[in-house]
Amino acid sequence: MDGRTGPGGQGQGQGRGPQRPSFPWTLILWLLLLFFLLGPWISSLFRSKEVEISYSAFRRQLEAGNVQQVMVRGEKITGQLKKPASEQAAAGKTTTYTEFFTYVPSFGDSQLLSLLEAQKVSIVTKPQRNMSWWTDILVGLLPFLILIALAVWVLRRGGLGGSQGIFSFLGSRAHLYEQRKERTTFKDVAGARGAKIELQEIIDYLRDPARIQRLGGKAPKGVLLVGPPGTGKTLLARAVAGEANVPFLSITGSDFVEMFVGVGASRVRSLFADAKKMAPVIIFIDELDSVGHRRGIGVGGGQDEREHTLNQLLSEMDGFEPNEHVVVMAATNRPDVLDPALLRPGRFDRRITVDLPTLKDRVEILKIHARDKPLSPDVDLEEVARGTPGFSGADLENLLNEAAILAARRNQDTIDRKDIDDSIDTILMGLERENIAITNQERRLVAYHEGGHAVVAAVLPNTDPIHKVTIVPRGRAMGVTQQLPEKEKYIYPEDFLLNRLAVMMGGRAAEQVVEGVATSGAADDLKQATVLARRMVVEWGMGESLGEMAVGEGQEGVLPGAEIPPRPEYSEETAREIDEEIKKILREAYNRAVEVLQEHREGLDRVAQDLLEKEEVTGKEVLEIIGVKKDQTPAEELASQSVSG
Repeated sequence: MDGRTGPGGQGQGQGRGPQRPSFPWTLILWLLLLFFLLGPWISSLFRSKEVEISYSAFRRQLEAGNVQQVMVRGEKITGQLKKPASEQAAAGKTTTYTEFFTYVPSFGDSQLLSLLEAQKVSIVTKPQRNMSWWTDILVGLLPFLILIALAVWVLRRGGLGGSQGIFSFLGSRAHLYEQRKERTTFKDVAGARGAKIELQEIIDYLRDPARIQRLGGKAPKGVLLVGPPGTGKTLLARAVAGEANVPFLSITGSDFVEMFVGVGASRVRSLFADAKKMAPVIIFIDELDSVGHRRGIGVGGGQDEREHTLNQLLSEMDGFEPNEHVVVMAATNRPDVLDPALLRPGRFDRRITVDLPTLKDRVEILKIHARDKPLSPDVDLEEVARGTPGFSGADLENLLNEAAILAARRNQDTIDRKDIDDSIDTILMGLERENIAITNQERRLVAYHEGGHAVVAAVLPNTDPIHKVTIVPRGRAMGVTQQLPEKEKYIYPEDFLLNRLAVMMGGRAAEQVVEGVATSGAADDLKQATVLARRMVVEWGMGESLGEMAVGEGQEGVLPGAEIPPRPEYSEETAREIDEEIKKILREAYNRAVEVLQEHREGLDRVAQDLLEKEEVTGKEVLEIIGVKKDQTPAEELASQSVSG
């Protein structure tokens, strides 16, 4: 359960903050009593200075031509004289008036209208109303009552200075996670062994600060978690707080930035002020790149609200005021755009990389997310982990969730292997397109296209094993050839990359070998192949003419707010050489794919025929059809070797 921090925030092991003021019912009752007691007097204040006169006096003034206008409302006549007149009251007191009111006698006056017209008096008529004095008061005091109601609402919300007051947008928006209610520890985080070891020092410091201080050391003020989305950076931060048993304040970088200048800086000050009251405490800022962009690159310059917020954050982390026992943790997947002042020692001292999980990590993650899911005996989580390379922890959680949904849709009591395989296909390739209309000729082209990928991947050495080939339309693809690596790869040899390019070109090559035409079905293959070839030349120095020269591409992308795109770090002549190298590598990969398919044309025809009949062929069946034998470690043995480290 989370709560917002503020002056009345409650941290672990501390007492409750100030209680919200109770509603002042007694005061409201006294005000209502006064309202009714003083009602007639207040009503008279809202009435005009009209004097009640007798009907005879009204007739005399009318016959004398001294009446300027009258307003008739039922039996009441209200009027205004041209010049003041005097009337003697019953007590003998003389009253001078220009505005008056009187009442028509119950027996009426048939000559009144004729007399008014003869004297050319302006006549206004209005419908009769029956309003009591308290109604008059209510109408007159309505604006004041609205203001009072608004003031009471503000009071009930905690006042102008409360955490939920009318100016609460200036305060911190951090969520407080109390460890007593929702504690997360390293047991809930699978994998990330290296990150856990580095974070253990932070835990030791929060548990026993004197242990480091007596040796003259200081714990890191800031820890930056860097890694792809979904790798568990936020979960690791919460686990650090759970292991150290300290409060955990979580906020995203976008919560600091508003359109009003100074709001973000105010929220930063409020956040650190609240944290100091709870110390020792962990502040976690997710998506730090949304507020920590490099300064001085936009049109707004130093006047940008984002830069004001960043300046305040820099000051709070390492300014004049010490932040003892306050550890700031942040997460981002774009460390390249962060301001250098954030990354210097004294602010984010430590940078921890949280990579995608390895095979062993994926097995542990799957076991955690499978705790509350009934799996059938045919589900081998180690085999599932091997079939999900590149999946993050969030992807694996989503995989098992999709499998559970699919099993429920099929009215099953357990989740079987087919449910998991179908979920993997859905995540990797998209939903199956069942109602697509495709001609026999198009279907044949798709079969040969995917067969071309499969045959080239099966024949060439040093390629990832084929998992399966399908011509079932999924997502935007009409068919897919799926390859799964035998083990985790961190370094890619040049021959592996060249063979990978040949596999990508296998679809276009099969179209040319069989039909002698080129189709739009190879669009995605050509795009991926061009990207890979460019990286080989530009970044990895695998081009013949450039040799071991990595020319780079300037800055990594254009930063938000940048006035001009980054300039390439090479000349136009070098750019032409790069294009020629890329073209040469792609042409050689295409020619190699054509040679393989021409040599194994019979196997290509058989694979395509099986795809037309069954729509899906496994990698083992492809090898049997072509008659190629590859030395591959059995899946069970490979998984056990990899998991054992």
